[in-house]
Amino acid sequence: MKALFLRDVRLGIAGGGATVAVVFFLAVIATIPFGIGPDLNLLSRIGPAILWIGALLSALLTLDRLFQADRDDGTLDLLILGPTPLPLTVLAKCAAHWVASGLPLVLAAPVLGLFLALSPTAIGAVMATLLVGTPAITLIGAVGAAVAVALPRGGLLVSVLVLPLAIPVLIFGVSATYGAVNEPDPFLPPFLILIALTLFFAVLGPVAAAAALKASGE
Repeated sequence: MKALFLRDVRLGIAGGGATVAVVFFLAVIATIPFGIGPDLNLLSRIGPAILWIGALLSALLTLDRLFQADRDDGTLDLLILGPTPLPLTVLAKCAAHWVASGLPLVLAAPVLGLFLALSPTAIGAVMATLLVGTPAITLIGAVGAAVAVALPRGGLLVSVLVLPLAIPVLIFGVSATYGAVNEPDPFLPPFLILIALTLFFAVLGPVAAAAALKASGE
């Protein structure tokens, strides 16, 4: 699993997954001020939600790569038939994908928050919620990527399958961020729910994705 994790991280970085996600994230955030005008108060008020939506869309952009390359070169068949339980293999691939594509979004959030006139507290809250919330998006996306891996043009299908399931992550991520900067909105309850969602999908996602991969290989 360690070798698979390191291999997928190297391939993810070399393949430009992090660059594509961050550039798309930047494009989404940079165009918002042009659309709503130069009102800094409005930008700072809706900024956390914009950052979360941009991060969600950027994460969806790279999910179709999770299993597709392994499917094309035959590695996926070896992973399915290998001695390591397939859910653990999927979990390792999800962790590598998040490090290569999701973690750069978290690190880019403070810089992009400056475009939206966010306060340091809001930027810190966005980073914290993205750090614990974006893994859930990857884990949910693993199920969609596993379902679509055998289809000729499954990239769009992955986004269609994953987006509705990722909405609760978006809701609690934004709620926790607003709770950190707006009184009397609470920060801790939605933040803990966000952590719970990530832990829940860390258990359910690999199992469901492994079942979908086995079904696609039969």
